[in-house]
Amino acid sequence: MSVHNSQAATVAVLGAGAWGTALAQTLASDGRDVLIWAREAEVIAAINATRANPQFLPGARLHPTIRATDDLAELATVPVLLAVTPAQHLGTVLARLGPTQADVVLCAKGIEAGTGRLMADVARAASPQARLAVLSGPTFAHEVAAGLPTAVTLACSGGDEQWQRLSAVIARPAFRPYFSEDVIGAEIGGAVKNVLAIACGVVEGLGLGQNARASLIARGFAELQRFGLALGAQVETLAGLSGLGDLVLTCSSTSSRNFSLGKALGEGARADAVLASAATVAEGAYTAPVLADLAAQRGIAMPIVAAVAALVAGTVPAREAVAGLLARPLRAEHDLASGAEHELASRAEHDLASGAEHDLASRAEHDFG
Repeated sequence: MSVHNSQAATVAVLGAGAWGTALAQTLASDGRDVLIWAREAEVIAAINATRANPQFLPGARLHPTIRATDDLAELATVPVLLAVTPAQHLGTVLARLGPTQADVVLCAKGIEAGTGRLMADVARAASPQARLAVLSGPTFAHEVAAGLPTAVTLACSGGDEQWQRLSAVIARPAFRPYFSEDVIGAEIGGAVKNVLAIACGVVEGLGLGQNARASLIARGFAELQRFGLALGAQVETLAGLSGLGDLVLTCSSTSSRNFSLGKALGEGARADAVLASAATVAEGAYTAPVLADLAAQRGIAMPIVAAVAALVAGTVPAREAVAGLLARPLRAEHDLASGAEHELASRAEHDLASGAEHDLASRAEHDFG
Protein backbone atom coordinates (compact mmCIF):
# COMPACT_ATOMS: atom_id res chain seq x y z
CA MET A 1 0.00 0.00 0.00
CA SER A 2 1.39 3.37 -1.03
CA VAL A 3 1.90 6.13 1.49
CA HIS A 4 0.43 9.27 0.00
CA ASN A 5 2.52 12.22 1.09
CA SER A 6 4.70 14.86 -0.55
CA GLN A 7 7.88 13.10 0.60
CA ALA A 8 6.88 9.94 -1.27
CA ALA A 9 6.01 11.80 -4.48
CA THR A 10 8.85 12.16 -6.96
CA VAL A 11 6.69 14.02 -9.45
CA ALA A 12 3.90 16.55 -9.14
CA VAL A 13 1.47 18.23 -11.54
CA LEU A 14 0.57 21.90 -11.27
CA GLY A 15 -3.00 22.18 -12.52
CA ALA A 16 -5.89 19.69 -12.39
CA GLY A 17 -7.70 20.53 -15.60
CA ALA A 18 -8.22 17.87 -18.25
CA TRP A 19 -4.60 17.84 -19.43
CA GLY A 20 -3.07 18.02 -15.96
CA THR A 21 -5.29 15.19 -14.73
CA ALA A 22 -4.49 13.07 -17.78
CA LEU A 23 -0.76 13.55 -17.21
CA ALA A 24 -1.12 12.63 -13.54
CA GLN A 25 -3.00 9.49 -14.58
CA THR A 26 -0.21 8.54 -16.99
CA LEU A 27 2.53 9.18 -14.45
CA ALA A 28 0.72 7.09 -11.82
CA SER A 29 0.20 4.17 -14.19
CA ASP A 30 3.35 2.44 -12.89
CA GLY A 31 2.21 2.72 -9.27
CA ARG A 32 4.24 5.76 -8.28
CA ASP A 33 2.83 8.47 -6.03
CA VAL A 34 1.79 11.60 -7.91
CA LEU A 35 0.79 14.87 -6.29
CA ILE A 36 -1.57 17.16 -8.23
CA TRP A 37 -2.28 20.76 -7.28
CA ALA A 38 -5.68 22.32 -7.93
CA ARG A 39 -7.43 25.56 -7.03
CA GLU A 40 -10.96 24.20 -6.88
CA ALA A 41 -12.00 22.59 -3.59
CA GLU A 42 -14.57 20.42 -5.35
CA VAL A 43 -11.95 19.04 -7.75
CA ILE A 44 -9.61 18.18 -4.87
CA ALA A 45 -12.42 16.48 -2.97
CA ALA A 46 -13.52 14.47 -6.01
CA ILE A 47 -10.02 13.25 -6.83
CA ASN A 48 -9.20 12.23 -3.27
CA ALA A 49 -12.57 10.76 -2.32
CA THR A 50 -13.93 9.26 -5.55
CA ARG A 51 -10.82 8.84 -7.77
CA ALA A 52 -12.42 11.02 -10.46
CA ASN A 53 -12.38 14.54 -11.86
CA PRO A 54 -15.87 14.85 -13.36
CA GLN A 55 -15.54 18.61 -13.82
CA PHE A 56 -12.60 18.46 -16.22
CA LEU A 57 -12.03 14.81 -17.22
CA PRO A 58 -15.35 12.99 -16.93
CA GLY A 59 -15.36 9.23 -17.27
CA ALA A 60 -11.75 8.64 -16.19
CA ARG A 61 -11.17 6.38 -13.17
CA LEU A 62 -8.02 7.76 -11.56
CA HIS A 63 -5.24 5.66 -10.08
CA PRO A 64 -5.23 5.42 -6.27
CA THR A 65 -1.68 6.81 -5.99
CA ILE A 66 -2.79 10.26 -7.22
CA ARG A 67 -3.40 12.74 -4.42
CA ALA A 68 -4.77 16.27 -4.87
CA THR A 69 -3.88 19.31 -2.77
CA ASP A 70 -4.38 23.07 -2.77
CA ASP A 71 -1.19 23.69 -0.80
CA LEU A 72 1.68 24.71 -3.08
CA ALA A 73 4.11 24.28 -0.19
CA GLU A 74 3.63 20.51 -0.52
CA LEU A 75 5.23 20.69 -3.96
CA ALA A 76 8.30 22.64 -2.83
CA THR A 77 10.58 19.61 -2.46
CA VAL A 78 9.28 17.48 -5.34
CA PRO A 79 12.12 17.12 -7.87
CA VAL A 80 10.00 17.03 -11.04
CA LEU A 81 7.08 19.42 -11.61
CA LEU A 82 4.83 19.36 -14.65
CA ALA A 83 3.34 22.86 -15.03
CA VAL A 84 -0.06 22.49 -16.66
CA THR A 85 -1.81 25.66 -15.52
CA PRO A 86 -3.39 27.82 -18.26
CA ALA A 87 -0.71 29.82 -20.06
CA GLN A 88 -1.99 33.18 -18.85
CA HIS A 89 -1.66 32.09 -15.19
CA LEU A 90 1.66 30.26 -15.32
CA GLY A 91 3.76 33.15 -14.03
CA THR A 92 1.46 33.82 -11.10
CA VAL A 93 1.37 30.17 -10.00
CA LEU A 94 5.14 29.71 -10.27
CA ALA A 95 5.71 32.92 -8.32
CA ARG A 96 3.42 31.61 -5.58
CA LEU A 97 5.29 28.32 -5.57
CA GLY A 98 8.49 30.19 -4.74
CA PRO A 99 12.12 29.43 -5.59
CA THR A 100 12.74 25.93 -6.86
CA GLN A 101 15.61 24.03 -8.42
CA ALA A 102 13.32 21.29 -9.66
CA ASP A 103 12.97 20.14 -13.24
CA VAL A 104 9.95 22.17 -14.33
CA VAL A 105 8.31 20.70 -17.43
CA LEU A 106 6.13 23.28 -19.17
CA CYS A 107 2.98 21.71 -20.60
CA ALA A 108 0.85 24.83 -21.24
CA LYS A 109 0.70 26.06 -24.84
CA GLY A 110 0.44 29.78 -25.40
CA ILE A 111 2.01 33.24 -25.40
CA GLU A 112 1.55 35.56 -22.46
CA ALA A 113 -0.84 38.40 -23.22
CA GLY A 114 0.55 41.85 -22.58
CA THR A 115 4.20 40.78 -22.66
CA GLY A 116 4.48 38.52 -25.71
CA ARG A 117 6.62 36.09 -23.72
CA LEU A 118 6.74 32.38 -24.43
CA MET A 119 6.15 30.12 -21.44
CA ALA A 120 9.86 29.40 -20.90
CA ASP A 121 10.54 33.14 -20.59
CA VAL A 122 7.65 33.47 -18.15
CA ALA A 123 8.97 30.56 -16.10
CA ARG A 124 12.57 31.86 -16.08
CA ALA A 125 11.39 35.18 -14.68
CA ALA A 126 9.29 33.53 -11.97
CA SER A 127 11.68 30.65 -11.13
CA PRO A 128 15.18 31.59 -12.29
CA GLN A 129 16.82 28.51 -10.73
CA ALA A 130 14.38 25.98 -12.19
CA ARG A 131 15.65 23.57 -14.85
CA LEU A 132 13.17 24.03 -17.68
CA ALA A 133 11.85 21.62 -20.28
CA VAL A 134 8.84 21.68 -22.60
CA LEU A 135 6.45 18.79 -23.24
CA SER A 136 4.30 19.29 -26.32
CA GLY A 137 2.68 17.29 -29.08
CA PRO A 138 -0.60 15.87 -30.43
CA THR A 139 -2.36 15.03 -27.18
CA PHE A 140 -6.07 14.89 -26.51
CA ALA A 141 -6.38 14.53 -22.73
CA HIS A 142 -9.10 11.87 -22.74
CA GLU A 143 -7.03 9.60 -24.99
CA VAL A 144 -3.90 9.99 -22.86
CA ALA A 145 -5.91 9.26 -19.70
CA ALA A 146 -7.32 6.12 -21.35
CA GLY A 147 -3.80 4.85 -22.05
CA LEU A 148 -4.05 5.12 -25.84
CA PRO A 149 -0.71 5.40 -27.71
CA THR A 150 0.69 8.93 -27.70
CA ALA A 151 4.00 10.47 -28.76
CA VAL A 152 5.28 13.88 -27.68
CA THR A 153 8.32 16.12 -27.96
CA LEU A 154 10.27 16.60 -24.73
CA ALA A 155 12.54 19.61 -25.32
CA CYS A 156 15.17 19.92 -22.59
CA SER A 157 17.07 23.13 -21.94
CA GLY A 158 19.52 21.02 -19.93
CA GLY A 159 20.33 18.78 -22.88
CA ASP A 160 21.01 15.06 -22.66
CA GLU A 161 21.56 15.02 -18.89
CA GLN A 162 18.13 16.47 -18.24
CA TRP A 163 16.58 14.21 -20.88
CA GLN A 164 17.94 11.13 -19.10
CA ARG A 165 16.37 12.27 -15.81
CA LEU A 166 13.02 13.26 -17.23
CA SER A 167 12.49 10.46 -19.72
CA ALA A 168 12.89 7.96 -16.88
CA VAL A 169 10.05 9.70 -15.02
CA ILE A 170 7.71 10.51 -17.91
CA ALA A 171 7.96 7.69 -20.46
CA ARG A 172 5.42 4.88 -20.33
CA PRO A 173 4.68 2.02 -22.74
CA ALA A 174 1.88 4.02 -24.39
CA PHE A 175 3.31 7.51 -23.74
CA ARG A 176 6.49 7.99 -25.76
CA PRO A 177 8.58 11.18 -25.48
CA TYR A 178 11.14 12.10 -28.13
CA PHE A 179 14.22 14.13 -27.22
CA SER A 180 14.90 17.65 -28.47
CA GLU A 181 16.94 20.59 -27.26
CA ASP A 182 14.80 23.09 -29.21
CA VAL A 183 12.71 24.62 -26.44
CA ILE A 184 11.70 27.58 -28.61
CA GLY A 185 10.49 25.39 -31.46
CA ALA A 186 8.47 23.13 -29.18
CA GLU A 187 6.80 26.15 -27.61
CA ILE A 188 6.01 27.93 -30.86
CA GLY A 189 4.39 24.87 -32.42
CA GLY A 190 2.01 24.48 -29.50
CA ALA A 191 1.14 28.16 -29.28
CA VAL A 192 0.57 28.86 -32.97
CA LYS A 193 -1.41 25.69 -33.70
CA ASN A 194 -4.02 26.75 -31.12
CA VAL A 195 -4.75 29.86 -33.19
CA LEU A 196 -4.83 27.93 -36.45
CA ALA A 197 -7.25 25.40 -34.90
CA ILE A 198 -9.72 28.24 -34.35
CA ALA A 199 -9.48 29.04 -38.06
CA CYS A 200 -10.14 25.40 -38.99
CA GLY A 201 -13.13 25.38 -36.68
CA VAL A 202 -14.48 28.42 -38.52
CA VAL A 203 -14.19 26.49 -41.79
CA GLU A 204 -16.23 23.69 -40.21
CA GLY A 205 -18.80 26.08 -38.79
CA LEU A 206 -19.29 27.77 -42.15
CA GLY A 207 -19.58 24.42 -43.94
CA LEU A 208 -16.75 25.20 -46.36
CA GLY A 209 -15.69 21.58 -46.82
CA GLN A 210 -12.64 19.38 -46.42
CA ASN A 211 -10.69 20.97 -49.28
CA ALA A 212 -10.78 24.30 -47.51
CA ARG A 213 -9.71 22.78 -44.21
CA ALA A 214 -6.76 20.95 -45.75
CA SER A 215 -5.67 24.10 -47.57
CA LEU A 216 -5.92 26.11 -44.37
CA ILE A 217 -3.82 23.59 -42.45
CA ALA A 218 -1.11 23.73 -45.12
CA ARG A 219 -1.08 27.52 -45.38
CA GLY A 220 -1.31 27.82 -41.60
CA PHE A 221 1.73 25.58 -41.29
CA ALA A 222 3.58 27.95 -43.61
CA GLU A 223 2.76 30.78 -41.17
CA LEU A 224 3.91 28.67 -38.23
CA GLN A 225 7.20 28.00 -40.03
CA ARG A 226 7.79 31.67 -40.82
CA PHE A 227 7.22 32.73 -37.24
CA GLY A 228 9.20 29.87 -35.73
CA LEU A 229 12.24 30.31 -37.93
CA ALA A 230 12.25 34.05 -37.29
CA LEU A 231 12.47 33.36 -33.55
CA GLY A 232 15.23 30.78 -33.90
CA ALA A 233 13.30 27.50 -33.91
CA GLN A 234 14.71 24.48 -35.70
CA VAL A 235 13.01 23.29 -38.86
CA GLU A 236 12.84 19.67 -37.64
CA THR A 237 10.93 20.69 -34.52
CA LEU A 238 8.36 22.67 -36.49
CA ALA A 239 7.80 19.69 -38.79
CA GLY A 240 7.65 17.24 -35.89
CA LEU A 241 5.25 16.18 -33.17
CA SER A 242 5.04 19.53 -31.37
CA GLY A 243 4.52 21.45 -34.62
CA LEU A 244 2.90 19.75 -37.60
CA GLY A 245 1.73 16.75 -35.56
CA ASP A 246 -0.14 18.86 -33.03
CA LEU A 247 -1.47 21.12 -35.77
CA VAL A 248 -3.06 18.24 -37.69
CA LEU A 249 -4.71 16.79 -34.59
CA THR A 250 -6.05 20.06 -33.22
CA CYS A 251 -7.39 21.22 -36.58
CA SER A 252 -9.41 18.07 -37.14
CA SER A 253 -11.69 17.43 -34.18
CA THR A 254 -14.20 19.07 -31.88
CA SER A 255 -12.29 17.39 -29.04
CA SER A 256 -10.08 20.46 -29.43
CA ARG A 257 -11.32 23.42 -27.39
CA ASN A 258 -9.86 25.82 -29.94
CA PHE A 259 -11.48 24.04 -32.89
CA SER A 260 -14.80 24.04 -31.03
CA LEU A 261 -14.50 27.79 -30.40
CA GLY A 262 -13.85 28.40 -34.10
CA LYS A 263 -16.78 26.22 -35.10
CA ALA A 264 -19.06 28.27 -32.86
CA LEU A 265 -17.71 31.49 -34.41
CA GLY A 266 -18.37 30.11 -37.88
CA GLU A 267 -21.93 29.32 -36.84
CA GLY A 268 -22.44 32.96 -35.79
CA ALA A 269 -21.62 33.03 -32.08
CA ARG A 270 -19.61 35.83 -30.49
CA ALA A 271 -16.22 34.93 -29.04
CA ASP A 272 -16.81 36.70 -25.73
CA ALA A 273 -20.06 34.81 -25.17
CA VAL A 274 -18.51 31.44 -26.00
CA LEU A 275 -15.48 32.04 -23.81
CA ALA A 276 -17.62 33.25 -20.89
CA SER A 277 -19.72 30.09 -20.95
CA ALA A 278 -16.85 27.61 -21.36
CA ALA A 279 -15.67 25.53 -18.41
CA THR A 280 -12.22 25.09 -19.93
CA VAL A 281 -9.76 27.49 -21.56
CA ALA A 282 -9.32 27.86 -25.33
CA GLU A 283 -5.75 29.16 -25.22
CA GLY A 284 -5.80 30.24 -28.88
CA ALA A 285 -8.26 33.02 -28.13
CA TYR A 286 -5.72 34.69 -25.84
CA THR A 287 -2.72 33.88 -28.02
CA ALA A 288 -4.20 35.18 -31.30
CA PRO A 289 -4.01 38.95 -30.64
CA VAL A 290 -0.53 38.89 -29.12
CA LEU A 291 0.75 36.56 -31.86
CA ALA A 292 -0.70 38.82 -34.55
CA ASP A 293 1.00 41.83 -32.93
CA LEU A 294 4.36 40.06 -32.66
CA ALA A 295 4.17 39.02 -36.31
CA ALA A 296 3.31 42.54 -37.43
CA GLN A 297 6.16 44.02 -35.39
CA ARG A 298 8.63 41.64 -37.03
CA GLY A 299 7.21 41.95 -40.52
CA ILE A 300 6.17 38.28 -40.66
CA ALA A 301 3.24 37.56 -42.94
CA MET A 302 0.59 35.67 -40.94
CA PRO A 303 -2.76 36.54 -42.57
CA ILE A 304 -4.64 33.57 -41.08
CA VAL A 305 -3.49 34.48 -37.57
CA ALA A 306 -4.48 38.12 -38.18
CA ALA A 307 -7.94 37.03 -39.34
CA VAL A 308 -8.43 34.91 -36.21
CA ALA A 309 -7.35 37.82 -34.01
CA ALA A 310 -9.95 40.03 -35.68
CA LEU A 311 -12.62 37.33 -35.27
CA VAL A 312 -11.86 36.89 -31.57
CA ALA A 313 -11.94 40.66 -31.08
CA GLY A 314 -15.34 40.77 -32.76
CA THR A 315 -14.28 43.32 -35.38
CA VAL A 316 -15.20 41.13 -38.39
CA PRO A 317 -17.72 38.30 -38.86
CA ALA A 318 -16.53 34.88 -39.95
CA ARG A 319 -17.62 35.08 -43.59
CA GLU A 320 -15.96 38.45 -44.02
CA ALA A 321 -12.72 37.14 -42.53
CA VAL A 322 -12.73 34.19 -44.97
CA ALA A 323 -13.55 36.49 -47.90
CA GLY A 324 -10.59 38.66 -46.97
CA LEU A 325 -8.23 35.69 -47.04
CA LEU A 326 -9.58 34.51 -50.41
CA ALA A 327 -9.16 38.01 -51.87
CA ARG A 328 -5.43 38.18 -51.12
CA PRO A 329 -3.19 38.60 -54.19
CA LEU A 330 -2.11 35.42 -55.92
CA ARG A 331 1.50 34.39 -55.27
CA ALA A 332 3.93 31.50 -55.45
CA GLU A 333 3.34 28.79 -52.87
CA HIS A 334 7.04 28.68 -51.90
CA ASP A 335 8.89 31.92 -52.39
CA LEU A 336 12.45 30.64 -52.09
CA ALA A 337 13.91 33.96 -53.17
CA SER A 338 13.07 35.52 -49.84
CA GLY A 339 11.66 34.87 -46.42
CA ALA A 340 11.25 31.82 -44.30
CA GLU A 341 11.00 29.25 -47.11
CA HIS A 342 14.57 29.99 -48.20
CA GLU A 343 15.81 29.68 -44.64
CA LEU A 344 13.81 26.48 -44.24
CA ALA A 345 15.39 24.90 -47.30
CA SER A 346 18.94 25.94 -46.52
CA ARG A 347 18.77 24.91 -42.89
CA ALA A 348 17.23 21.56 -43.73
CA GLU A 349 20.05 20.85 -46.21
CA HIS A 350 22.65 21.83 -43.61
CA ASP A 351 21.08 19.77 -40.85
CA LEU A 352 20.79 16.64 -42.98
CA ALA A 353 24.44 16.90 -43.94
CA SER A 354 25.65 17.49 -40.39
CA GLY A 355 24.67 14.10 -39.00
CA ALA A 356 23.24 15.70 -35.84
CA GLU A 357 20.13 13.57 -36.01
CA HIS A 358 22.17 10.39 -36.31
CA ASP A 359 23.97 11.25 -33.07
CA LEU A 360 20.61 11.17 -31.26
CA ALA A 361 19.73 7.73 -32.63
CA SER A 362 16.96 5.78 -30.84
CA ARG A 363 15.91 8.67 -28.62
CA ALA A 364 15.50 11.76 -30.79
CA GLU A 365 12.43 12.34 -32.91
CA HIS A 366 14.46 13.00 -36.06
CA ASP A 367 16.89 10.14 -36.58
CA PHE A 368 18.01 9.93 -40.17
CA GLY A 369 20.77 7.41 -39.40
